[in-house]
Amino acid sequence: MEALKSRILSSGRVLEERILKVDSFLNHQIDVKLFNEIGKEFRRRFDKKRVTKILTIEASGIGIACITAQYFDVPVVFAKKHEGSNMDKETYEADVFSYTKNKSYKIRVSKNYITSEDKVLIIDDFLAKGSAASGLIDIVTQANAEVVGVGIVIEKGFQEGRKIIEEKNIQLESLAIIKSMEEGKIIFEN
Repeated sequence: MEALKSRILSSGRVLEERILKVDSFLNHQIDVKLFNEIGKEFRRRFDKKRVTKILTIEASGIGIACITAQYFDVPVVFAKKHEGSNMDKETYEADVFSYTKNKSYKIRVSKNYITSEDKVLIIDDFLAKGSAASGLIDIVTQANAEVVGVGIVIEKGFQEGRKIIEEKNIQLESLAIIKSMEEGKIIFEN
């Protein structure tokens, strides 16, 4: 997706050759016009799939998932990282390690929102080591639902996330795949 790659090059910043800071348009301040294009592209890439729910993880995935959901005309469910007093008691849970924050979370989704009838498309902002996507896949599996695909905005292709998802025999579509971020320079695959 050329518009996304251009925006990453113009606005993204590499920190310590391991973190790509894209908070000016993706995960702090949101470029809604770009998100609309991202949503359309996910719809195009998963057009042959029957989708009944879109699943993401709070917080950065929510905006992307909501825009994408418009094009599938389905609800969005997001996994919560923190247990609150308003959270249902019956939940699906998975452990996730945040590569960016160097911290583990237990993510939760109410059993009321994913059922065995669902065909779930997972959407997230980044794929690095695959922990968040794997946790979301685990939640869908616990519900006896079907994961129809994983859509990622930016993939760090030099890390093992893709391999982990593909080993589960799940369609993975990343809109921008970064080959390397050495010396502050972003190089894309393809």
